[in-house]
Amino acid sequence: MNKLKLFIENFLVYGLGGIISKIIPLIMVPIVTKIMPTTDYFGISDLSNTVVQFGSAIAIMGMYDAMYRMFFEKDEKEYKKSICSTALVFTIGTSLTVFIIMLICKDLIAQYFFSNKQYAYVVYISAIATLVSATNGIISAPTRMQNKRKVFLVTNTLSSVLSYSISIPLLLAGHYVIALPLAAVIAGITMEVAFGVLNRQWFNPRLFDKKLLKQLLIIAVPLLPNFLIYWVFNSCDKVMITNMIGIGAAGVYSVGSKLGHCSQLIYTAFAGGWQFFAFSTMKEDNQVETNSYIFEYLGVISYIATSFICAWSFSIFKVLFKVDYLSGYIVAPYLFLAPLLQMLFQVAANQFLVVKKTWPNMLILSSGAIINLILNYFLIPVLGIEGASIATLTGYIVSDIICIIVLCRMKLMVVSKRFVFASLCMSAFIIIWRLLFSDLVLAGTLAAIMITIIMISLYKKELSGLAKILKNRKSTI
Repeated sequence: MNKLKLFIENFLVYGLGGIISKIIPLIMVPIVTKIMPTTDYFGISDLSNTVVQFGSAIAIMGMYDAMYRMFFEKDEKEYKKSICSTALVFTIGTSLTVFIIMLICKDLIAQYFFSNKQYAYVVYISAIATLVSATNGIISAPTRMQNKRKVFLVTNTLSSVLSYSISIPLLLAGHYVIALPLAAVIAGITMEVAFGVLNRQWFNPRLFDKKLLKQLLIIAVPLLPNFLIYWVFNSCDKVMITNMIGIGAAGVYSVGSKLGHCSQLIYTAFAGGWQFFAFSTMKEDNQVETNSYIFEYLGVISYIATSFICAWSFSIFKVLFKVDYLSGYIVAPYLFLAPLLQMLFQVAANQFLVVKKTWPNMLILSSGAIINLILNYFLIPVLGIEGASIATLTGYIVSDIICIIVLCRMKLMVVSKRFVFASLCMSAFIIIWRLLFSDLVLAGTLAAIMITIIMISLYKKELSGLAKILKNRKSTI
């Protein structure tokens, strides 16, 4: 009971903070696209974010997760301070290195990511954003690791509000290319200063410890390829679309992915509370069973949510966006489910991290990423942006299946037959939706309701138990 309460509280509170930081940009997408005269500008802005994600993954080098893992290894406060300080000093060094490389290679980066060297000046902004993003991740970490939920909630809200308070006036003034990237930099710097003040007691350069760094790197370095592979999954398709079709198509795809990435509200809620829960309960006897249940429950929630996105995607795009973006509706359901499958992979693959074996993650994710790239190459010329979204989803499906099989054989996970059945039902639903009623709201909604009824019937016992917990909690308030 205590573990369920811990998970739900972290899921809701940290998740709420993360959701607010994500939901404000989602609400603003229709407004931003209406202000921008062409789809090209949104494509450039989103590709700038793609550059930042790539640079940040290299700069952080898996240190955030390693820091999180080592923080709970001992209870001594001095040890925890040494872990935080060592991680920060290392990340500052790697971030500055990446920053300088990006400045030197600005023309090459502009040509590859934006398909035009004239956008080299955007790389300057992206380089600063990379430096801020990487170091901010470490500086803000103690807030999560101490479970300070209210602070996390407030700062995430302020960050998004500040960013759009800056970007909208810039857009209205006609600065379509730099508005969003520049606003993100200013908001990021503000938040980094705020977290630096709040968490200053946890960081002291004099506590840098080479021995601890070695232990951190043993965990962190094998994770770096994982983050780069996630970048391939989440961002490489935009770069390939830009170079194979055009930056305007990348803009349409980016808008489709924004609606699709509404699922990141679920994913962010999960990720916000997951790390604290996972590592604080990793030594308990029934950890494998608990982790497996969470995997299944989150999977079922993902399937139900995706079915309704399939049903409503066309009407949402028709109402919210200009006709230039309407074709993006078809990619939204695929890209809605993809981050949720990433979430499921992380739940399962966390078992490797618990036993301090991070290399299987890399091998399994690599197989999915390779399939993603191959399918992108063949499907984008034939199916356009839908081909890219299908490739991304397929890559995650392959990664999840391989991961589950390996963990089950290692006796680190158990998957029930009912979840397998639920997954087959969801696969059939997506195929039928795409072939028969992708733009028919009523038929899609009825089918989504049917899928929901099937999922509820499969897990009605757990839902009854959850209802009792919530009822008892309400009666004690």
